[in-house]
Amino acid sequence: MCGIVGFWDKTSLLQKDDLKIMTDTLTHRGPDAGGYFFENAVALGHRRLSIIDLSEKANQPMLSKDGRYVLVFNGEIYNFQELKAQLSTEFPNYQFETQSDTEVVLASYICWGESFVEKLEGMFAIAIYDKVMGKIRLYRDRIGIKPLFYYQSETLFAFASELKALLQLDEIKNNLELDEAAINHYLYVGYIPCPHTIYRKIKKMPQGNRVTFDGNNLQFHSYWKLDNRIGEPATDEKTAKQTLKNLLEETIEKCLFTDVPFGTFLSGGIDSSLVTAVAQHISNQPINTFSIGFNSQHNEAEYAKSIARYLGTHHCEMYVDEDDAKSLIPELLNIYDEPYGDSSAIPTYILSKMTRQHVTMALSGDGGDELFLGYGSYTWAKRMSNSLLYSLRKPMSKLLFTQGNRCKRVACLLNVDDKKRLKSHIFSQEQYCFTQQEIQQLLKTNTACELDEENSVNRSLSATEQQSLFDFSYYLPDDLLVKVDRASMCNSLEVRVPLLERKVVEFAFNLEENLRKRGTISKYLLKEVLYDYVPAHFFDRPKWGFSIPLQQWLQQDLHYLIDENLNQQTIESLQIFNYSYIEQLVKRFNAGETYLYNRLWLLLQLVFFLRKNNH
Repeated sequence: MCGIVGFWDKTSLLQKDDLKIMTDTLTHRGPDAGGYFFENAVALGHRRLSIIDLSEKANQPMLSKDGRYVLVFNGEIYNFQELKAQLSTEFPNYQFETQSDTEVVLASYICWGESFVEKLEGMFAIAIYDKVMGKIRLYRDRIGIKPLFYYQSETLFAFASELKALLQLDEIKNNLELDEAAINHYLYVGYIPCPHTIYRKIKKMPQGNRVTFDGNNLQFHSYWKLDNRIGEPATDEKTAKQTLKNLLEETIEKCLFTDVPFGTFLSGGIDSSLVTAVAQHISNQPINTFSIGFNSQHNEAEYAKSIARYLGTHHCEMYVDEDDAKSLIPELLNIYDEPYGDSSAIPTYILSKMTRQHVTMALSGDGGDELFLGYGSYTWAKRMSNSLLYSLRKPMSKLLFTQGNRCKRVACLLNVDDKKRLKSHIFSQEQYCFTQQEIQQLLKTNTACELDEENSVNRSLSATEQQSLFDFSYYLPDDLLVKVDRASMCNSLEVRVPLLERKVVEFAFNLEENLRKRGTISKYLLKEVLYDYVPAHFFDRPKWGFSIPLQQWLQQDLHYLIDENLNQQTIESLQIFNYSYIEQLVKRFNAGETYLYNRLWLLLQLVFFLRKNNH
């Protein structure tokens, strides 16, 4: 796992020192080694976190033997040994000099050309410079696990694993215009979805894409899209269960290949427990497991401990003092570089920091909810597909808004104007974000939020299946995976996500809905596999998720943040918001409408960003 940067400077004003500054901004992503390639107008930089083949020969940038190709690569290729064996058979004259997956990536490109990316299994952001053709080619993994940002002007093309690296270049730093559409997206769903960033001229590279830059133009090509991989669903439960079990054991075994100590995140929930159980089943010795807990009613640390004890893992846990968690709030912008509203970033950072004290690589259970219908939003998608309920949504919303907090939440969810925006609206309100109607009142100028909510699947999908596909396309790569990538890499920890390997993803989305969710039992098939490893009674409890008691904090100890940042003087100085709306929002929260807490949190994170960056 690493951090990569690069640029193509047509002015020839940038120097190797500029490359070094950019690259070393990402030292937290790769503290073990730094490397720099600088030739004419093109530069590539790399920071290395050594995971496989710890020798210096495996450092990057890596040049081909003839010097034609230069590669920098962030990620891990889980099937690199299989690819290496295939290359040795098809191209016996190619002699490998390292045991790294990096050299396999480079050799695969040289031998198979651009189609090589379709053979890779894993998480990656790759840049390859071809000196002869005069082209830079970028590749991002199918799911969007590893990040890549880019900037293009008439004279400069630059890319990096994190925004902060791009901001080291003067041309970019001097052309930072806020993206009004990104602000709308952020307030609506709690994060900024691809391809947007908070800055108009900096973009996120789409997942499942390859990009070619020839010194003048960028060309995009999608090599994988889930829509195109969904066909007729599997219906036989016995066969499906055995197939899923085999897939998980095969995938997790590949993910466990490493030359450094490893462990798993274990929250005590379904997904992390399954990943841990399979990993322990495969391992010939106790694996390391890690969990944290808060002194609150939504604490799963004890459940994690009991599962670890049953599985026989070497378990580490830490109970987090609320003051420690609260002290991280000012650091979130330094970690995420743009407004990011998911407050579970705080416990994820703390867990990553603790884990890194013991191991260098960890497995997580991310993806299980999207693949196996674990969210409450899927229930609402089914409800709202009922034509009678949908036709009565407005009067029901008005009636419910006169009731308590829970009813007010439902009222907001029912109050949707545009059916074409139904999936994003359901997600928005399940996450306690602003509705589009609220955003129109909040912002002085409002650029509409446009998320592509259509799909091109060859078979008819239910409302529930469509909602999960929407989450897989947006929420998973642009919120959850961003959270884990930044929180872990900030602590120089690699996190692998076996549930999001291509074969597992395609398998899950090609199951009939009844196998993904049966009646009220979400994650049905996933649980059936889990119960082969851990008895069902360990999970006979509500789903709480990985969260902090943010509502209580904003009502009590953190209320000063509202007072200091959402007051009239501060808000009017920013010239973006209508203060009268924020004033009423705060009054309603203080008067007991506590369901508004996350709207206030989103505002606080946005105001923090605007104030810090003098916008």
